[in-house]
Amino acid sequence: MTERLIIAGSGGQGIMLLGKVLAEAALLSNKFVTWLPAYGPEVRGGAAHCMVIISDDEIGSPYIDQADTLIIMNQLSLAKFINRRKDNGLMIINSSLAESGKLAKAITGKFTDIAIGLGNIKVANMAALGMYLAHKKIISLKNIEKAMRKMAPKDKPELLKVNLEALKKGMEI
Repeated sequence: MTERLIIAGSGGQGIMLLGKVLAEAALLSNKFVTWLPAYGPEVRGGAAHCMVIISDDEIGSPYIDQADTLIIMNQLSLAKFINRRKDNGLMIINSSLAESGKLAKAITGKFTDIAIGLGNIKVANMAALGMYLAHKKIISLKNIEKAMRKMAPKDKPELLKVNLEALKKGMEI
């Protein structure tokens, strides 16, 4: 099994964190993993994406030409990465900030709206991760939660709590 993901949005949407949580959880699951970040020159507000590969076997390169899964957090990223999904690949779109139209095999969730409802717009990424976990059974929820606990700032337990809430709401969509 090899899963290739491209996660894309704008700087400040937690794109890199989403990828890091997945990568850490994959390591906790005894998988081989790569995480390749790419930042636009503007950083916050500019283009940002990362590539994550999770595999049962060694990985030769972290670069992904065609992804098994795209997680798209805004319209600019949808336009940029729409052709980087395999024919039978999954596309998860933040419909709060991107219009998917009638894309085949695309599922949508209002991740930004969920995050606003939880009182922290920055947790939209974890709602998207929740939807991914609900559709792909590659990494267990238990290991995602372990990774989140490991990476969360120890002096801000409320951040972990709201991130876990967003994750669960994304799984329920």
